[in-house]
Amino acid sequence: MNEVVVTGIGLISALGTNLKDSWEQLIQGNSGIHLHQPFLELKPRPLGLISTQPTELHTLTPQVVKSALEDAALKPPLPECGVVIGSSRAYQASWEKMARELDRASDSKEGLFPQAAIAQNNTWLDNLPHMNAIAAARLIGAENTVLAPMAACATGLWAICAATQLIQTGQCQRAIAGAVEAPITPLTITGFQQMGALANDGLYPFDVNRQGLALGEGGAIFVLESIELAKQRKAQIYGRITGFGLTADAFHPNQPHPQGKGAISAIKQCLNRSELTASDIDYIHAHGTGTQLNDRVESLVIQDIFPPTVSVSSTKGATGHTIGASGALGVAFSLMALQQQILPPSVGLTEPEFDLNFVTVPEEEALRDTSHTHKVRQVMCFSFGFGGQNAAIALSHETLTHKK
Repeated sequence: MNEVVVTGIGLISALGTNLKDSWEQLIQGNSGIHLHQPFLELKPRPLGLISTQPTELHTLTPQVVKSALEDAALKPPLPECGVVIGSSRAYQASWEKMARELDRASDSKEGLFPQAAIAQNNTWLDNLPHMNAIAAARLIGAENTVLAPMAACATGLWAICAATQLIQTGQCQRAIAGAVEAPITPLTITGFQQMGALANDGLYPFDVNRQGLALGEGGAIFVLESIELAKQRKAQIYGRITGFGLTADAFHPNQPHPQGKGAISAIKQCLNRSELTASDIDYIHAHGTGTQLNDRVESLVIQDIFPPTVSVSSTKGATGHTIGASGALGVAFSLMALQQQILPPSVGLTEPEFDLNFVTVPEEEALRDTSHTHKVRQVMCFSFGFGGQNAAIALSHETLTHKK
């Protein structure tokens, strides 16, 4: 099968409006999570906002796609390019807005059928979940396969894996893939609050004093290409996608399997497809949501499979939990770690509860730390979503030729 490499990255997060700014803030140990009150009916919450108010998906996706193409030195139209862009919440904010408009129209008795006004102007059609991927395809003039996966918090990795398969099987030689999320809405905040999953003042992954997650917005889109196409046009290469694993727990609507059965299966599947062993992995970008249950189960999974020396960190303490886009952001930061040989710190982690080799120090200290001086060649990124959606992807610093 065709080898797949990453030749462009577009990223926006609470840390910055592009990959460079977000990465620099991250390795300095800074966080984009602050107390905000975007909705007056709800109390202030720690949120990872890009600006002072929640961003809309309609504007966020084009910005990230254009950034990825610019980084890859590509210009539309790209008719042969595949598109795999997912989102867990999609246009939920728009639907909530429409619902409020319906309520106001009904209360004021402006019309017998206020629903008809929304239906007539086709607003609902533009906000169907798959339209985000369609909009990206239109933007770049893509006429190949278009997919719009939704797999809870595993959406970003799912999208990258699906695009990788398109290239591996020869359905296209190039694809844009990733996830974008604008999840900061009254319903999302209230829903997570009702579950008891929200933090009060910050997100502290794997910490003894962790409180829960803090919602963040953002996205990461990648340009994936076959190694042949990338070399042909002399493109920059961030890294190679060596393998992936996708499984489901089939256990509970919002809790992982207590022994991490599905997660372990996904990771072993990823290692097998990558022809790697657990000891080959130098760094793990963990899911690390800061919730009690997820961090505990994920730590057990890592301890069960990997040697104690593998470096581990979660970047959600800096960006917030971007839900479906979180895995895509993790892949972007993992590729930067491969390229720059710097392991990103687990921002917010000060007192680890679990016996793992956590990366906790900023760049300048990490470079002097003898435990981080070895060459980082193989990394893995995890995403574990509601409903037991498990995803793991392996990335390599090197591009290899097929075995004869």
